[in-house]
Amino acid sequence: MRTENYNEAPPSVNRAKIMVVDDDPDLRQALSLRLRANNYDIVNVCDGYSAIAMAQKEKPHLIILDLGLPAGDGFAVLKNLQQYPALSMIPVIVLTARDPEANEKRTLQSGAVAFFQKPADNQELLSVIRACLQTASGWGGGFSA
Repeated sequence: MRTENYNEAPPSVNRAKIMVVDDDPDLRQALSLRLRANNYDIVNVCDGYSAIAMAQKEKPHLIILDLGLPAGDGFAVLKNLQQYPALSMIPVIVLTARDPEANEKRTLQSGAVAFFQKPADNQELLSVIRACLQTASGWGGGFSA
């Protein structure tokens, strides 16, 4: 299982953990830095196969998922997440370079909560992340960000 962790500080118990699944190391690093700057703990994964195992191990509060991955594309990851009750509850935001016209509807039908085409607007992505985490943790929040 290949993973990378760009965290400099140990994870915090009251901060949300976001798993970024993308095969582009530059995008993973840039997104991780942006998310860390917004007080999220980050777990990075670079392929579809590792995504499920890492989700089981790390139990992230949210997953940002690319569709074009080696070792199982994003649709396979979405399908596999649904096979595990604990993982099926994790909100998944798809962030991909694939054509939205051909993929957005299928992505949402496969269980993702949002679809963004790369490059995504940072503020819009962060807004959706906050909304997903608030919904996932119940009405009053529960995570600092």
